[in-house]
Amino acid sequence: MAVALLKEPPLSPDSDLGPYRRQDYEALPDEPRCELIYGRFYLSPSPSRLHQIVVTVLLRLLDDIALETGGSAYVAPLDVNLADHSVVQPDVFYVSEARREILQERVEGAPDLAAEVLSPGTARHDRVQKLSLYAESDVREYWIVDPLERQIEFLVNEGGRYVVEVPAGPEYRSRVLPEIHLDLPAFWKGVERRLRRQAPRT
Repeated sequence: MAVALLKEPPLSPDSDLGPYRRQDYEALPDEPRCELIYGRFYLSPSPSRLHQIVVTVLLRLLDDIALETGGSAYVAPLDVNLADHSVVQPDVFYVSEARREILQERVEGAPDLAAEVLSPGTARHDRVQKLSLYAESDVREYWIVDPLERQIEFLVNEGGRYVVEVPAGPEYRSRVLPEIHLDLPAFWKGVERRLRRQAPRT
C-alpha cells in the first residue's frame, strides 16, 4: 500500500481529518516506524542516546510506582489506540489499576499519563499534534520532557484542554493521580549518572 508519510507536522493541528484509519495503520510494515494522528501518518525518527537514557530513567520511576499501586508503565513502541483516526506510541506512559481494562493486545484507550521526550525531530510534533490529540482523548496528564534544558512541563487535563502545573518545590506531586510523584533533582541526577557512565572512553 502506498501511503504519504509526513516528517514534519503543521504549525497548528489540522481542522480536517486525513484519509487514513486504523485498518490502514495495521496494514503497514513494522519499519519505518510511524504513528497515525488525525488520519495522517508521521514518521518516528530514531531517538538519540540522551533521549533513550531519559526514557529509561522515567520508565524505572513510573514502573516502581506501578508495582506498588497495581498500575502499569510502558515504553514505545507499543500501540495506543485513541481513535479510529489516531494510533500513537508515547515514549513512556502509565495506566492506573482503575483503567487496566484498556490493556489488551494493544492499548485500547487513553492512558492516565503520557510522557514525550523532546528531540529536534519531534519537538513541534509533541507540542502541537500530540498535545491536541492527548487533550481531546482524555489523557489525564501529559509530560513534555526537554532533556537538553533539563526541564519537564507538567500538563493536567481540565475539560479537554491542558493547564500547566508548576511544582511547589523540588518534587512534583500529581493532583489528579495521587500515586504519581517525581523528585526532579534526583531524576536529572540519575540521567547525568548514566550519561557519564556510558560516555565513550578516550
